[in-house]
Amino acid sequence: MDDLNESNHLENNDPTNQTRTDYLQEEKAHKEKNKFFFSVNVIYRVLKSIIIVLFIGLLALGMFGLGAGVGYFGSLVKTVEVPDKKDLEKQIHDLDQQSRMTYADGSLISVIQSDLVRTKVIGKSISPLIKNALVATEDENFYEHQGIVPKAIARATLSDILGVGSTSGGSTITQQLVKQQLLTNETSYKRKASEMLLALKTEETFSKEDILVTYLNVSPFGRNNHGENIAGIEEAAQGVFGVSAKDVSLPQAAFLAGLPQSPIEYTPYTNEGTMKEDVEAGLNRKNDVLYNMYRKKFISKEEYDKAKEYDLKKDFIPASPKEIYNTGFLYNYIYDEAARVLMPTYYEADGITEEEINDSEQLYLKYFEKAKTDISRNGYTIHSTIDKDIHNAMQEAVDQYGYVLDDGRGQTIETGSVLMDNKSGRIYGFIGGRNYSENQNNHAFQTRRSPGSTMKPILAYAPAIDVGLIGSESRLSDYPLKYHSGQEVKNYSDKGSNSFKTTRDALKWSLNIPVVNLYNQLLEETDPKIYFDKMNIGLNPDEYYRESIPLGGTDHGLTVLEETEAYATLANKGIYNAGYSIDKIVNNDGETIFEHEKNPVEVFKPATASIMNDMMRDVLKSGTGQEARNTLYNHSATLANADWVGKTGTSENQEDYWFTASTPTITLSSWIGYDEPTEMYKTWNKQNMIYWADVTNYVYQRHPDIFGVDQKFSLDSSVKKEKVAEFTGEKPGIVQVDGRRIDLKGSKETTNLYATDEVPYSQFRFGIGGTDSNYQDAWRSFTPYTRPPEKKPAPKEKPKTKKETKKKKS
Repeated sequence: MDDLNESNHLENNDPTNQTRTDYLQEEKAHKEKNKFFFSVNVIYRVLKSIIIVLFIGLLALGMFGLGAGVGYFGSLVKTVEVPDKKDLEKQIHDLDQQSRMTYADGSLISVIQSDLVRTKVIGKSISPLIKNALVATEDENFYEHQGIVPKAIARATLSDILGVGSTSGGSTITQQLVKQQLLTNETSYKRKASEMLLALKTEETFSKEDILVTYLNVSPFGRNNHGENIAGIEEAAQGVFGVSAKDVSLPQAAFLAGLPQSPIEYTPYTNEGTMKEDVEAGLNRKNDVLYNMYRKKFISKEEYDKAKEYDLKKDFIPASPKEIYNTGFLYNYIYDEAARVLMPTYYEADGITEEEINDSEQLYLKYFEKAKTDISRNGYTIHSTIDKDIHNAMQEAVDQYGYVLDDGRGQTIETGSVLMDNKSGRIYGFIGGRNYSENQNNHAFQTRRSPGSTMKPILAYAPAIDVGLIGSESRLSDYPLKYHSGQEVKNYSDKGSNSFKTTRDALKWSLNIPVVNLYNQLLEETDPKIYFDKMNIGLNPDEYYRESIPLGGTDHGLTVLEETEAYATLANKGIYNAGYSIDKIVNNDGETIFEHEKNPVEVFKPATASIMNDMMRDVLKSGTGQEARNTLYNHSATLANADWVGKTGTSENQEDYWFTASTPTITLSSWIGYDEPTEMYKTWNKQNMIYWADVTNYVYQRHPDIFGVDQKFSLDSSVKKEKVAEFTGEKPGIVQVDGRRIDLKGSKETTNLYATDEVPYSQFRFGIGGTDSNYQDAWRSFTPYTRPPEKKPAPKEKPKTKKETKKKKS
């Protein structure tokens, strides 16, 4: 052990051995170093080779991509129609996109209020601070480029592909202007290519100042202190700071210039016209704009620091509720009607049918609102059928005579009226209510109420005559009657007269029992629904089969417009024309995008319509409508003597009163009632007729020529005039009653008017409705009428001779 240790000790302390060890270690280190550098060299060469290959490949791909890109760009813009200078100037500068509505004579009703408030200003009215702030932030190379910046587009494209970096889109101010004024909001490479091409064209056509000022006039700037959407720098300056765009301070200019990037986010106001709780986003954006101005040397460091530290919140003008415009019934009605007639343009383009629209309230509202939005922004002119003088006269009339409807109970009895041309459906004017500022519900077009007895002519009598079930003098039972539920059917003033009434008298006095009997029989002959379907009256289908429907027993109700259309149909020989108030709509270029097309529909035979008018004439002359005619006489005998035909109506519990009447040329309706259905006084049916007559005369004094006072309703040549027994309303014949043979041929006769050739002979059950007992009772009261014997004329004396005459004298 000791020998071994000694040996090792000597070896370790040998100088020769020490040198060798150092050499071996150095050699080892050198080899490791060489190995490391060799590895690095290999890696470097490999990477270098790869990079060279990749570079060559990318260069080749780039060249290929560049060629392909150029080709693709060319294909995208090949179909782009670049407007000429004149059209380009019009489109770029066309800021007046407000739509307008006119009366029939072309005079202005109103400009349609847009939800985007804009005021155009010239360049001198915009502070240089705003212009510099916008350029520094939105387009720092604005004064150097020719409309596009390829480097920025490439950067934006790479960012779009990789999903990182700036989201600015690489658009210059010129491109943004083109996008707003010339293109849609569609996101596609074709649109982008079109945008670039049109931007180049715009730069060739307009000066930099013109482009910048136009951009500031058209761009959205968020909301003002009323919560209204604003566009244009002037509205922004006034709506946020209460100053003109030429008078803003540096921090105000920076704040405004920052708004277009994200107007709704940066604006200090909500859409309700209140101040946002947190406005820091807009203030931070203002600081970014200030820095950009400093970086571009538009402002000094001192100005930058001072403006950045400025408390801009105190400059925001106080928020206030959105202003409510008293636009009136006419403005809102025409606006809504214009949207309704344009709706098909939008939903048909999306492959949606009218049936689908009508079945879905959500779809309907979607396209209705879309149409309204486009109308408000696209510079349309809506030509209405409304006669300015007539409509204004109707508004003055309700103001002057509406008081006759007040009943002293402290609540307003509302009213709705429509004045329509019978032959075309043109609406001359209407009354939407007593006072728009107090009640915006349009009672002429929006309110659906029970039509009461005005339902009788259009749903019961006219269809029954049309199918030949009755004539004008046919008999209807007025004996006591009960519904299937056991409830009694009551006339307005009694339970029945225990007699049979003629069709004419039952209609004239608006009796309920006879018409319920008639309607029950009519349901066995035809489906009355087909008549209302032709007139687009929207009752619920199951309502047609209610026993009370001819009395107006409907939950759905009718609008005043629907009733007016129905009575105008009878006045127009049975031909229905939908009421319309929009004649045509033209766009900003004068092109007609909508025009009303008449679509007349025969609902009733001409004979039926003329018989109904013949009977309804009696309503005003000697029936329930006498008050209307008498009041007309108080105003004008000429107007009162016009050939008026019409009908009164009272719903259950006197919750609605109606009066609708026609001359051969026009139909005018009047409904009155509380908005919340409430019983009115029984005498208020007369008040409604007095009011109707007052309104009618007021319009007549302004525009008498539409009333056709010199025209008369006449029976159509196809009407069959049949001599019938007055007692039965049927052709005379022999009837067996309780073993008694009654010959009606010698009884008193009258002329029954029929729309068909099927005229029955008299029989025991000669009327509509009633029981055998009722008929026996009626026959017992019948006294056969016998004509007195004709007196034979005395024989004529022979002429005397001269001799006889002389003898008589002597």
